[in-house]
Amino acid sequence: MDPHETARSGDGDDAAVDDTTWFDDLFAAHAGAVHRYLVRRLPAGGADAEDLAADVLATAWRRRADVPRGAELPWLYRTAGFVLANHRRKARPTPVAVVPDVPDDVDPATLAVDDDRVRAVLGRLSPRDRQVLLLVAWDGIGGDALAHVLGVSRGGADAALSRARARLRAAWAAESDETTDAGADDGAGEGDAAAQAGVR
Repeated sequence: MDPHETARSGDGDDAAVDDTTWFDDLFAAHAGAVHRYLVRRLPAGGADAEDLAADVLATAWRRRADVPRGAELPWLYRTAGFVLANHRRKARPTPVAVVPDVPDDVDPATLAVDDDRVRAVLGRLSPRDRQVLLLVAWDGIGGDALAHVLGVSRGGADAALSRARARLRAAWAAESDETTDAGADDGAGEGDAAAQAGVR
C-alpha cells in the first residue's frame, strides 16, 4: 500500500508515523549513496559532503509528497545535483563583470579520478557529457533512473549517453594520438581506463 494513501486516509498521528517510517527507510537505503555522490564531486576530499547530504535528505523530508515511490534514489541524485550547484555558487563568489556566457567547464568530479589519462580525457568533454558518464560509471545508474536525474525522457537519456560515449571515444583517440611518443604500452591500459569512464 502506498504510504501516502495511508497518510491521507488515517488520522494525523498515523500519517506522522507513516512519514517517519518512510523517511527512516529512505535514510537507511540511500544516505550512503547520496554522501558518496557528493564526495566524488567535491574538491579536497569532499569536506562539505556530510552537510550537503543532510541538506538533500532534509529536502526529501520537506518534499516527501513529491518523492516518487520506487525511484527515490534518482530523485535524491537529482536533488543532490541542485544542492551541489548552489554550494558551488556560494563558495565561489564571482563579480558580475566576469561571469562567463557559458557554464564553468571545470568540474571537481574530474579531480577525483585516479588515472591521469582518464582525467585528461574527461577534461576534454563538456560538463553535460561528464555528468552523464560519471552518473553511469560512478553511481551505477542508467535507463529510467538516468533520465530522472537528467530531467529528460528515457529516449533523451539514452541518446545523451550514446553521444557522451562517442565523444569520450573520440577524446580518448585524440589523447592517445598526442601521447604516442610516451611509449608503446599505452594501449595496454587503455581498455581499463576507458572502462572506468563508462565506455562500452
